[in-house]
Parts: sequence; structure tokens; C-alpha cells
Amino acid sequence: MDYKKLAEMLFPDNKLTVEEIEKRYPKRNLPSTAYVTRFAPSPTGYMHLGGFFQALIDYNIAKRSGGVFYLRIEDTDNKREISGASSVIMGILNEYELTPDEYQLKGGVTVGNYGPYYQSERKEIYKAYAKKLVSEGKAFPCFCKKTEGLGDVQKLREKKFAVGINEDKDPCRNLTVEQIEEYLKDGKKFAIRLKTNGDGTKKVKFHDGAKGDVEIIENSMDAILLKNDLMPTYHFAHAIDDTLMGTTVVVRGEEWLPSYPLHKEIFEALGFKQPKYIHTPLIYKFNEKGNKIKISKRKHPEADMRYFDKEGYDKEAIIEYLMNLINSNFESWRETHKDADIQEFPFDGFKITANTPIFDFVKLNDVSKEIISHYSAERCYNELLAWAREYSLENVDYLVKDKEYVTKILNIDREKPKPRKDIYKWSMFFDLYDYMFGDPKKYEIDETHRKDFEQVLREYKKYIDLSSKDAWFAKIKEMAEKLGYATDNKEYKANPEKFKGNVATVCEYIRVAITGRKNSPDLYEIMTLLGEKEVLSRMAEFA
Repeated sequence: MDYKKLAEMLFPDNKLTVEEIEKRYPKRNLPSTAYVTRFAPSPTGYMHLGGFFQALIDYNIAKRSGGVFYLRIEDTDNKREISGASSVIMGILNEYELTPDEYQLKGGVTVGNYGPYYQSERKEIYKAYAKKLVSEGKAFPCFCKKTEGLGDVQKLREKKFAVGINEDKDPCRNLTVEQIEEYLKDGKKFAIRLKTNGDGTKKVKFHDGAKGDVEIIENSMDAILLKNDLMPTYHFAHAIDDTLMGTTVVVRGEEWLPSYPLHKEIFEALGFKQPKYIHTPLIYKFNEKGNKIKISKRKHPEADMRYFDKEGYDKEAIIEYLMNLINSNFESWRETHKDADIQEFPFDGFKITANTPIFDFVKLNDVSKEIISHYSAERCYNELLAWAREYSLENVDYLVKDKEYVTKILNIDREKPKPRKDIYKWSMFFDLYDYMFGDPKKYEIDETHRKDFEQVLREYKKYIDLSSKDAWFAKIKEMAEKLGYATDNKEYKANPEKFKGNVATVCEYIRVAITGRKNSPDLYEIMTLLGEKEVLSRMAEFA
């Protein structure tokens, strides 16, 4: 068969050559130790937690090696594309300070010399390489149905292939030039398929950055390279784009692992060298029955990265928590480097966890509490205000009007050797400290000690002294002793039956009357912020 003639028949209007293309994409001038990574999402919805997980790995591999991290939008499936999705993706990366070195804004600025960074704008490039493969007898046109996308038939074949079930080669590979010419005259659409050399009897061996040494059965499928709208499949575009754009490490989900042999064959057919691969495990969580399940777009709101913004999670906490999931040694490093910047962690993208990461809100909340506890009150105020302006407009006015007061509230038990750890997301503030802005909505009163509770409040009116913390506590002890409460904890523990309780019991009664709660931050600081008049007014409710 005259393959060059066939290539011209299929692509008569495509005059762009691969030689011309490759001149546009010179080899990047980087040190040999620098890595080039890309985050390449499809704009089919929001930024998925799993995608962000991969982007975080991409970013760290590139930036810590002095390399390049770029964003490429894989928008070749216009039926599934959602308007504005690429802007959401770019926005999330910026918010979490993972801004790419190279990117393209839809209809706007392009940063970087290896674009276009939207695959839909690279159509002529893919056609040029498809034409080249046809001209070399490495690919052929397929006129079968269901070639617009991968289609049900193609998907079934890929599933079989992934577990080692061989399929007969595509029947269109045996068409003559005359038959093809006739189909073209009839206006039939065609896809371009790889003419595989594999028969499924051998195995492909390679090293994966997460999985280690892997063996998978070779490709034996005439896979689609260009769909019948002449847009590329992921397989074909991956080989071309990552080569031209200089990608040296590809981070992607482990669901792509079975496709490696196909990609290897496509790279070889094109004469390209493959990048290194890191196939990351998918993120799971436990359901109410204790079973591991994949985090789902449909079922789990936390699958959408915007969820954490709406809830008021601190961005540093999200990064810190995900780093725990990425590198199993991160947690032990943090224990010995409590105040170190996360950038000091010796991140190694080729030593990420191969185990299934489990997303756990309890753990995330603990991490977030720890991080926020070390923020200054001023920073907490700024973060709180920024969140409220986006998601809680009804609270913005008093946050702005009473900045000094709110900052003082945030500073209770803060900037101390053992700072309080009660806030793990900014949305909690308004419920957690509602008593600082008005009478408590409910009171945690132990009715079995109601008389003692009221007696303490009646008596405290005579002893209240907010001039200093020492003076305040001295008066509390004086009153406690008079009412039959222990002021010496050792004595109280030795003979509890001799007393109504201890000083802590007295403080709890006062705390409940003022805050409604048995537990709160430093009681003296709360009282001084509210003022003596307000404190007495709240106690008058009960005594």
C-alpha cells in the first residue's frame, strides 16, 4: 500500500509538518535535575479533591527541583465541557498558592512559550502527527461506527485489554486504498487507529514512581488516536503534548496504569521518549458502615475543592493535611519540626504513598486546629473577615465596626506556650462565640445542683473584682471557701465528701451563667471583655 498517498487522501488540507511543529517547541533550557510537570484536568466540572491532590504533587516536584509546573486544559470532549470550569480550576490553584509557571486564560492572556495550553487549540498539531503515522504505515483510518468518542465498544475492548483479554485487530486495518477512497467519496467520517504490533503474549516492564516495578501485558489493540471529529483521544494527545511541552514527570491517577503499554507503543511509534510516571492512589473515605468507598462527585460534597472554602477551612491546613496523605513520613517530620515552614519538608515525589489514602474529617480538623492555634489574632481576624465577605455577608458589618473587640476575642488564650485549639474552620466563630455578642441562647445547667449554682451567683455579686487576674482569682477562692468549696485540690481529692466541690466547680457555675457553657476559653478574659456591668446583668438572670 502507498501509505504516503493514503495520508494525503485523508488529510489533503493539512500542510503543517511535524518538522515545523517541533521547531516551535525547542527543548527547555533547564538543569538535568529540574523536572517539568503539568496539571492537565478536563474542564468537565469543578476542581476535584483527587485532582488537587495530584496538582499538589506536580507543583512540589517541579518547584523543589527548580523546574516548571504548567497548566494544560484537556478540553477535547466538548460534549462534557462545562462553561467556566477552567476558570474555577485556575482560581483554586491561585487561592492555594499553586500558581502555574505557564498557563492560558480562556480568551485571554497566555503565559509561557509552549502553548496553546488548551488542547482544543492544538487540533492541527494532532492531525499532523496522525498524518505522519499513516504515511509510515503505523496508523490507519477506521470507518466503523462509535468512533466519535471511545464509545461503548471501545471501552469494553479497553476493559478486556486491561485484564489481558486479547481482541482481534480492527477490521478496517485491512481496507485497500480503493475502498478507503470510495468511503471518502461517500462522505463517510473516519477515525485514525494505531496499527498495533502487539499480540498480547508479552509483558511490558517499567518503574512507576508510586507503585515501584510493574509488569503489564503488552498492548494488542488498534486503539483510536483521532476520533471521527479528528480530535485526539487522551492516549494520543498525552504522547504528543507531553513531548512537545517538555514534560519529564507525569502524575496521574492509578486508573491510568493499565493504559501504560498502549502509551508506550504510541510513544515508540512517534519516535518519542516517555516521561517518568507517578500513578497516584485514589482517595477513599469510610462510609457509615465502616467500608472504604471512593470519594464521589455525586455523593460527597468534599469532592469539590470549593466545599472547603465555603466551610471556612484554612488553606494552609488543607495543604498540610494532604501532605500527610501524600508522604507517609510527613507526620513524623512535623512532630519534630513543629514551627518549620512546610517548604522545609524534604518532599520527594518519587516516594509518595502507594497505600490508599483515607480522607478523614477528624484528622483534618485536628490538623487545622493546630495550625490556626499558632496564628496571631490579627491574622485570624483577617482570615475570618475574608471568609465572611465571601460566604457570610450578614456578619461583615459588625466584624468591620468592632474590629478591635473581635480581635480581642480571637486573642483569648492565643499567643501562649499552649494556645487554645477550638477553631478549625472560620465558619465556627459565630456559633462558638455567640455569647460574646449577646445573651447565651441556652445554658448547660446541671439541675441536680441548681440551688448551689444560684447560691454561688448571688454571692459572687459581692466578690466580683476584674481589676487584675490575680485579684479576681483571690476573690473567687475567698468566696469558695466561705461557701464550703475546697480551695486546695490535694485536700479535695483526699476528702471530696467534706466539700460541695472545689474552686473549679465555682468557676464552672459562673462560666455557665455568662457563656451558657461548661467549657469556654479563659473565663477572666471573657469577663473583662464583656465588662462588669454585662457580667452582673447575666448573673441576675439566675440570682
